[in-house]
Amino acid sequence: MDNYGKVKRMALDSVPESVEVRRTLDKVRAEIGKAFVGQTDLVDQMIIALMCGGHVLLEGVPGLGKTLLVRTIGQVLELSFSRIQFTPDLMPADIIGTNVLLSTPDGERSFQFQKGPVFTHLLLADEINRATPKTQSALLEAMQEMRVTISGNTYPLPQPFFVLATQNPIEMEGTYPLPEAQVDRFMFKLYVHSPNLEDLRTIINRTTGDTVPEAGPVLSANRLLELQMLVREVPLAAHVRDAALEMVLATHPDTSQATPLVRQYVRLGASPRGAQSIVLAAKARALMHGRFNVSMEDIREVAPAALRHRVLLNFAAEADEIRVENILAEVMASAAAE
Repeated sequence: MDNYGKVKRMALDSVPESVEVRRTLDKVRAEIGKAFVGQTDLVDQMIIALMCGGHVLLEGVPGLGKTLLVRTIGQVLELSFSRIQFTPDLMPADIIGTNVLLSTPDGERSFQFQKGPVFTHLLLADEINRATPKTQSALLEAMQEMRVTISGNTYPLPQPFFVLATQNPIEMEGTYPLPEAQVDRFMFKLYVHSPNLEDLRTIINRTTGDTVPEAGPVLSANRLLELQMLVREVPLAAHVRDAALEMVLATHPDTSQATPLVRQYVRLGASPRGAQSIVLAAKARALMHGRFNVSMEDIREVAPAALRHRVLLNFAAEADEIRVENILAEVMASAAAE
């Protein structure tokens, strides 16, 4: 059987499972909605990232429910959960752990590793950009290699492992920009917006009454790992893959695909991790909608979240008040026109 036949048969065999995945994820969304009101696109993109095993950076002003959303996801997915409140005096050992000198009853002394809160399935790094860059960088190995190295010894992290970090807009007082190497390790950067009148009315009704709704478990850690494997099996047509790669190349000012705004205002384009994130997220989105094939719509829907934190602007962009969203809008429009 040729490759086309294998892919076609795999797709046909996976149709029932893709439908079941959609039903399961619908339950996940409904359960999250019991505690976190509105912003369905945000919730969908969070679920997509988790299906891909990716980390997420949430940005928004205080009080919009970022912490509530992350905690609710941990409840719905039956994952162990740890929270670290990032502050300027937080040290790397407060995150990953440290070696402690212990004494035995017979007088012998030995070092024992005391695990930090990073040893969990779901780590909430709350207000991550309020800590110093040195402390922020303590998560680099954990986010990329899913392990921690202390004094030459390596300790694996539980699987699955996710970092869901919240940050305040960098214009706010007391914040530090995240190191570029760490930002690139986040699969998505998502914005949390203020609720509209209808959502705000629902929030007030739910949170000021005598009972507060709680989300219950829907998906186990093992089932989530199975979904992550299934995501990678979703077929991807060559022209759809190349469209994603063209989008990434279009964010680089020195390429032929670069748009006028990119050439004028971009200092550094998206890394190959950006292309990986788009492709994996598009596969997950296809499964979320009950399909076992990736469409161009999937690529376009996930690309902004995968690229916005990987495109670095120059000083001219700041002077002319050009934002990353303006750049990506032009890149998306250019890709749609081709």
